[in-house]
Amino acid sequence: MRLPSLLSLIGFIILIAATYCPMLSAFGLLTMNVYKMNQPFGFLLLLVGVIGILTTFFNQTKVARLTAFVSLALVALLLLAAFLKVKTSFSFIPFKGIAAYLTSKIKFRWGWIPLFVGPVLAVIGALSSRKSLIVPPQDTTTAV
Repeated sequence: MRLPSLLSLIGFIILIAATYCPMLSAFGLLTMNVYKMNQPFGFLLLLVGVIGILTTFFNQTKVARLTAFVSLALVALLLLAAFLKVKTSFSFIPFKGIAAYLTSKIKFRWGWIPLFVGPVLAVIGALSSRKSLIVPPQDTTTAV
C-alpha cells in the first residue's frame, strides 16, 4: 500500500473513531457525540467512512477521492448545524439575558478536532495519489 493510500485509510479510520468522541457538553452534565446529536447523520458519516476504507483498500482512487471530499463536506455541514442549533436552542425564552446565559452553558468539546482531522487527511491522501501527467524527457543521444 502506497503512502497516499495509507494516509487516506488512516483519515477514514479517524473519521469513524471521531464519531464516538464528545462533541457538545450541555451544562457540564451531558456530553453528546455525533450519534446523540443526530443519529441518522452519524450513521451517514459512518457509512461514508466505511465506503472510504473499502475503496482505499481496493485501490479505487476516484471513488476514494469523491468519498474524502464528501466526508469533509458532511463534517463541515454538521459543524454548521451544531453551531446554529446551539445559538437557537433557547430562542423561545423571551428574556434575552437568560437565553444568552443558558446558551453560554453549552460548550463545544474536543471531539471536533479529530472529526475534522480525519477527512482532511483523507483529502490530502486522495489528492496526492494523482498520477503525474508530465512525462520526463527521454535522452535520445547514444554514448560512443
